[in-house]
Amino acid sequence: MSLFDLIGNYRWDAKVVLVLAAFATKYGEFWNLTQLYPCDTLAASIMRLKKLPYKLRVLKPQIKALSLLVKTMMDVAMCIIKFEAMPLQHVELGNDVLIVTKFSDSTIIAAWELSSLAYRLSNIYSILKDQVDVCQQEIERNLHVKLLSLVDEMQNDNQKILNLLFASNNYLSLKDCPTQVKLGVSELKNKIVLLLISKPKLFSLEELLLLVQQTCDHHLSESYKIVWVPLPSSDTWTDSEDTSFNFLSDSLPWYAIWKPRSLRSAVVKYIREEWNYNEEPLMVVLDSNGKVTNNNALDMINIWGARSFPFSASKEAELWQDQNLTMQLLLSDINPLLAYWVKEGKNLCIYGSENLAWIKQFNDNITQLKKTGLQLETIYVGNSKLSEQHIKEIMATTTAKNLSVLLSFTKLQFFWLRLESMRRSKLRQGKTPSSDHVLEELSTLLEMNDKEQGWAVFGSGSLTNIMRLQGEKVMELLKKYHEWGENVPKLGLLGAIRNFLDPTFVAGPCSHFYLVPSSEEVITQGSVICEICMHPMKKFVVYQP
Repeated sequence: MSLFDLIGNYRWDAKVVLVLAAFATKYGEFWNLTQLYPCDTLAASIMRLKKLPYKLRVLKPQIKALSLLVKTMMDVAMCIIKFEAMPLQHVELGNDVLIVTKFSDSTIIAAWELSSLAYRLSNIYSILKDQVDVCQQEIERNLHVKLLSLVDEMQNDNQKILNLLFASNNYLSLKDCPTQVKLGVSELKNKIVLLLISKPKLFSLEELLLLVQQTCDHHLSESYKIVWVPLPSSDTWTDSEDTSFNFLSDSLPWYAIWKPRSLRSAVVKYIREEWNYNEEPLMVVLDSNGKVTNNNALDMINIWGARSFPFSASKEAELWQDQNLTMQLLLSDINPLLAYWVKEGKNLCIYGSENLAWIKQFNDNITQLKKTGLQLETIYVGNSKLSEQHIKEIMATTTAKNLSVLLSFTKLQFFWLRLESMRRSKLRQGKTPSSDHVLEELSTLLEMNDKEQGWAVFGSGSLTNIMRLQGEKVMELLKKYHEWGENVPKLGLLGAIRNFLDPTFVAGPCSHFYLVPSSEEVITQGSVICEICMHPMKKFVVYQP
């Protein structure tokens, strides 16, 4: 009884575990000695000192009853632990559930005879298990109803929804991954919260590194917090999913759920149904009042990084407004040197191919152009499907001649991942390639990535558009530089190329305009490109009497 006095202030699940541990110590010692005493003199001596029986065959009925009792004790312990883990603070339970629970607690230790105790405990376990299951169902139902009702409620902060999402009897339901410190949701009060929902495996390495780059090391990092919410592919966690979560949660620079296994099924159901989670990563944004402002901010963060703050859907639409496909958009968030070149307004050429012969011919032509005085920086981006080994072989060839700026394999993947994010973001805005010039260019670039022939995109950091060419057209342009190179100082690189390819081209913005009714989609779809000069058109509102 002294043990029960010592643990009197502990929770019931802790009491059960401690009592079982104490019992297991004695029970295990007994079985260890009985197995060793026939061939171990020390074990035999200890049994004599403790007056333990040698002939176990006589005690077979008692041992069988004891084994049954131990199994039943384990079942009851697991049931009590399950009950204690329920977030009762979030749901009002009926008195009948609590009465049964109190009855079971007081009778677990009330039996005298071993065999009858096992029988009585088994009956108690059956009753307790049924009541705990009813209690859990009620909790899940009420929790789901509360989550649904929060959509229409005005909140002063984000604490109510976060406490419901991470409902637990343990108020420290989060952890800071870098420090492994346990945290409560109160740490997220008055902050924008980005819930990164994914499988326990999360992303590929390159996708993960891109997201880390875009969300860390800037002055806004304390204004918002990312919380990783891993969900298993099925209703139960596998060992491999556990391993993935434990590894990543020790490495990421964000917050994570302390015990993702403890997420309530009502919460998982809500995430899958209301936020449309279908195994693909999501980043749901909650503002400081707990309102969902973006169902998936992942792509906009991959594109613009900290410039996406506060990560709302309206901010995403604002960033796309009047945004054309430029070298700045394509390159600025990949490499500091490229960002500097864009800022300086340098002439740039992005090119890609997996054909070593084409790449060598391209670089030989570029070398000849540079010898004539053409200022042009070339950046090789390969394609998204090339293996790292293949990329290294190509880099070894170009590095030997110092022909191009070479990005690491990871940075090359950043380029293509951002292109994919741009396309998804545009599609999420309701755009189509036929109605949106930027989406049309993005789709064409990604289609070129799927083809074996080489391609090149020319542009300048100071210009609001680019020019793309494929295969032999690239080589034809470079070989005939003597026909258009003299126009570069006057028209700029893109202007000279366009004038060569299309003699009717008008250098610089033209004076062309056209009027459309305010009801037409073109008014709100973002940037519109002039069909004559290929420059973005400015928008003006004209009122007619």
